Amino acid sequence: MSLVVPTQVDTTLNWDYEATDPRLMALYERAKSAQWKVSDVDWTVDVPFGEPLPDDSAFAMAAFADSPLAARGRAAWDDFRWEFQSWMVSQFLHGEQAAMVVAARLVAAVPDLDSKFCAATQAVDEARHVEVFSRYLREKIPEPYEVSPPLRELLTDILSDSRWDVTALGMQIMVEAIAMASFRLSNSSFHDPLIKNLTRLVARDEARHVTFGVLSLRGLYGQLTTAERAEREDLVLEAASLIRQRFLLGDIWQRLEVDRAEGVSFAASHELMIMYRQAVFSRVAAALGQIGLMTHRVRVGLDKLGLLRFAGERLRVREGR
Repeated sequence: MSLVVPTQVDTTLNWDYEATDPRLMALYERAKSAQWKVSDVDWTVDVPFGEPLPDDSAFAMAAFADSPLAARGRAAWDDFRWEFQSWMVSQFLHGEQAAMVVAARLVAAVPDLDSKFCAATQAVDEARHVEVFSRYLREKIPEPYEVSPPLRELLTDILSDSRWDVTALGMQIMVEAIAMASFRLSNSSFHDPLIKNLTRLVARDEARHVTFGVLSLRGLYGQLTTAERAEREDLVLEAASLIRQRFLLGDIWQRLEVDRAEGVSFAASHELMIMYRQAVFSRVAAALGQIGLMTHRVRVGLDKLGLLRFAGERLRVREGR
């Protein structure tokens, strides 16, 4: 099974070899010194997939009591928690492969050499992430998940656009920032020390990737026409809608043989699920503010989707105009 996304991308060669952005060059130097190897990970760590788990937080247990799983008894919540981990890591893997492809495309398409250096190191990072997550799923998880339909649609949208800044916005700001926030939450949402260690290692790389996205896009949107800027706002809102849809967890409800509509309704409306989506989206919102795309229109749209945590000045990000 594969996904073929036809597109035409311009390639830029830059004959000026003098560094022009010290921030990007510093990021490139950090990337070179922070490499790690998949073989250095202790793969003998046991992953007791499906075994009983300690009690969740009081808030989470109250959510279980309100969920479609409650009638099945306490063990059903553990089943859900293990399946959530399996689903999340599976989506990490699919997203990281797309990020590897995007990074390679950016090497060809970005106009300056400093950005090409950063994109090249990111491609290496993403290859390592694909290797590490695929090995974890292959060796430790009995039945990984295919790419979720909303993520597949989002990746298709990102990869089908020929404009490098649109591809970077979709991947570096929307997808990578979500992944980074999810990795940071792994200590509380995952259940074995191996995946917690893997996500800790990967999160260090992802932080550089999001920074690269911010540095490469900052200042760009103030130079666009109103129509061009509106196109980027459309992409942000469409991507955010797909991200929200993805975290309604339809794939998991189906595997657990929960009525899909009932499970999705619970995920859409319960406070615990809303707070989780807001937590993973917080890094996206911050990055949008840094690149000048947290406009009034974008803020209102994200608020309607329930992805911004606070009322008023959401996440204290600056509005770009």
